Formats: sequence, structure tokens, C-alpha cells
Amino acid sequence: MTIRKEIDLNKPLTTEQKQMLEALQTKPVQPDEDCPELTAEQLSQLVRVSELRRDERRKQTVTLRLSPQALKKAKSLGKGYTSVLSRILENALNDNEVIKRNL
Repeated sequence: MTIRKEIDLNKPLTTEQKQMLEALQTKPVQPDEDCPELTAEQLSQLVRVSELRRDERRKQTVTLRLSPQALKKAKSLGKGYTSVLSRILENALNDNEVIKRNL
């Protein structure tokens, strides 16, 4: 039997909710027909997929010259600004109109 309770994570937990969560820690996890437990073979396939796609996700180091204004704006984005620049560049390169405007 499945019992569902909604908890508003924006509010502190009540004493009753804390007790309910503590009681659940001792109960075993029981997969259901909608979400069956994965076999060892299925889990090994998931690992293989992630290994195959690792090279596709690996970023490459390049040298890029930016104007002082562009660099200042990029750095104003805070920590991780190079990742943001990477996403901006990728989105721009996927938009033919942006490419045509800047050629």
C-alpha cells in the first residue's frame, strides 16, 4: 500500500512530519510495477552510456581574444562566467540569424 503525503519544503517541518520521516528510515524500499528495481545488467548499461558520452561533454581549452568591455561584462556575471560564455556562444552558433548579423 502506498501512502502519499505532500510536504511544503518552503516551510519548516512540523513535529508530526519529522516523526513520519524518521519512521520511514526503518522501512525497506519496495519498487512497484511503475518503477521496477534495475538489474545489475541494466545498471552496467547505464554506466556504459555515460562513459560513451563523456567525450562528447568534455570541454576543450581555446584561446579567445575579447574586448575589454566584453571581458568586464563577462566577469560581472560572477564565478563560472566562462561556462556562461560557453553556453552563450553555443546558442549563438545554433542561430543562423545571429551568425549572419555578425559576419
